[in-house]
Amino acid sequence: MFPNFESIPSPNKKFKTTPMDRSFDHLTEEIIFAILDHLHDDPFSRKSFSLVSKSFYAAESLHRKSLRPLHSDRIPTVSPRYPSISKLDLTLCPHVEDSFLISVSSAWKTTLRSIDLSRSRSFSNVGLSNLVTSCTGLVEINLSNGVALTDAVMKVLAEAKNLEKLWLSRCKSITDMGIGCVAVGCKKLKLLCLNWCLHITDLGVGLIATKCKELRSLDLSFLTITEKCLPPILQLQHLEELILEECHGIDDEGLEALKRNCKRNSLKLLNLSRCPSISHSGLSSLINGSEDLQKLNLSYGSSITTDMAKCLHSFSGLQSIKLDCCSLTTSGVKAIANWRASLKELSLSKCVGVTDECLSILVQKHKQLRKLDITCCRKITYGSINSITSSCSFLVSLKMESCTLVPREAYVLIGQRCPYLEELDLTDNEIDNEGLKSISKCSRLSVLKLGICLNINDDGLSHIASGCRKIKELDLYRSTGITDRGIAAIAGGCPALEMINIAYNDKITDSSLISLSKCLSLKALEIRGCCCISSVGLSAIAVGCKQLTVLDIKNCVNVNDDGMIPLAQFSHNLKQINLSYCSVTDVGLLSLASINCLRNMTILHLAGLTPDGLTAALLVGSGLRKVKLHLSFKSLLPPSFRKYMETRGCVLYWRDKAFQ
Repeated sequence: MFPNFESIPSPNKKFKTTPMDRSFDHLTEEIIFAILDHLHDDPFSRKSFSLVSKSFYAAESLHRKSLRPLHSDRIPTVSPRYPSISKLDLTLCPHVEDSFLISVSSAWKTTLRSIDLSRSRSFSNVGLSNLVTSCTGLVEINLSNGVALTDAVMKVLAEAKNLEKLWLSRCKSITDMGIGCVAVGCKKLKLLCLNWCLHITDLGVGLIATKCKELRSLDLSFLTITEKCLPPILQLQHLEELILEECHGIDDEGLEALKRNCKRNSLKLLNLSRCPSISHSGLSSLINGSEDLQKLNLSYGSSITTDMAKCLHSFSGLQSIKLDCCSLTTSGVKAIANWRASLKELSLSKCVGVTDECLSILVQKHKQLRKLDITCCRKITYGSINSITSSCSFLVSLKMESCTLVPREAYVLIGQRCPYLEELDLTDNEIDNEGLKSISKCSRLSVLKLGICLNINDDGLSHIASGCRKIKELDLYRSTGITDRGIAAIAGGCPALEMINIAYNDKITDSSLISLSKCLSLKALEIRGCCCISSVGLSAIAVGCKQLTVLDIKNCVNVNDDGMIPLAQFSHNLKQINLSYCSVTDVGLLSLASINCLRNMTILHLAGLTPDGLTAALLVGSGLRKVKLHLSFKSLLPPSFRKYMETRGCVLYWRDKAFQ
């Protein structure tokens, strides 16, 4: 338990100390708060800090501005300790009663500015009404995924007069009447997300655009709207982001009328992905007047023809364009090369028609590219990589998964010519050790993906370990040439490592996990299908990697209860685990379920699991939100128990998957 403290010190005065902590006598509140600012992202360090002394405990309590409780019923207990909370994240609390919202309103009436209820249920307009009327400083509310929320809730929400940001994604019961109330009451809105609000039409969107003149960002994705609501939207003087993903009711014919009426606007980001009915004529009408446009997403849309590219010719401020899964023509590429703009980001993932000639034309014009995605552009060869690396030497991100015609020698060019790379995806390619040796010169690299790269081994990985010490994420999925020696090199050379995937590498043993246990920042470990790994290695990870949050040990058949017990004892931050096909029994699962932070479990085909053991584990796992189980267990668990788990906020997913 935390020690008691006498009182919270007044600002700008030294804290009272006991004889045991007089070495901190000279530290003022400002100095201690400055220290706490640096611990903001590390809850364990903050907790340790608060246990140093009574004065530090009081300072941490007063300094904390955000709270993410595991259980909503704890709030009345902890609220007196934290009087200054301005941001309340309730995404870990599936059931939030009205009484809870009323207590929140009372506890942080003058300080609360943001609340996230996007994963919470059970509250009504009564609790929400108390919240918005009491906490007049509220500027952000997230009610996403509230499929049961109705127009009555929107009427209450309209009382939040100072609201600036509102998320209503997937609130499928809200209609134009409800959103009209919000439009009238919340005139200070700057951000509004309405994606998947399927009952909102042109009328509701038009009311928002007419009443909420301060809007900066508007997400209307997947709505059944037409071009009729667009004129008032495009007249919003401050609108910078407009997202219209998969709005199939908007087409060229309807947009034609906009061209005559559109005035200059402040739009900087436009997302028209999955809008195949909009061609060059519709796009030209829509962006007429958007002279400040910087980012454009046309993914999964019409072909990029000469006419499509020409309508963007004069937008000199355009910095980013996404054309994923579009069909590219050579004439369209040449038109892009003639743009006045100098692109910084270009995404051509899975585009049809991308060739060496196309890429050469593009990169020779857009030499200031910082991010390039050519994933699954299967026609490109050495020529493309030569053109990219010689023209775009300032690249920080290059994604080129499954560019299988690119030969081994091309990868040497990346290391020689692109020293500023921070992210590199070479999954499923022909790169070898010489390529890795060259890439090791990219000392800023933090994300490296080498999954299914069958020509690399420990020697190449050793080069990466010695040259790329800032690596945080490393993917070696099915790169079967890697052994314990390569992993040991990475563990020793990359102290900042946070995520590693070594799944389905049959040469990996416990020795690799013992090496990785020295990586104190490790948060995600994927070792599924590593048949030589046992509980010995997993225990080392549990003891050494206290920040571990995601663990995948599926098909690690030598992992048993001896591995689960150390996880329960040391991995207090674990949130997600897959232990399907492991040799874990009721005892191990019960230990694992005791981890307070554990949210998601996948436990298919555990030979040692019984219905009683499963029931006990589910009851102990009070924080569980999603559990994947084999269908054979469904009839063995009483319906009343399954209903209880659902009420508690845990969804059981049943899989009829044959044993493999």
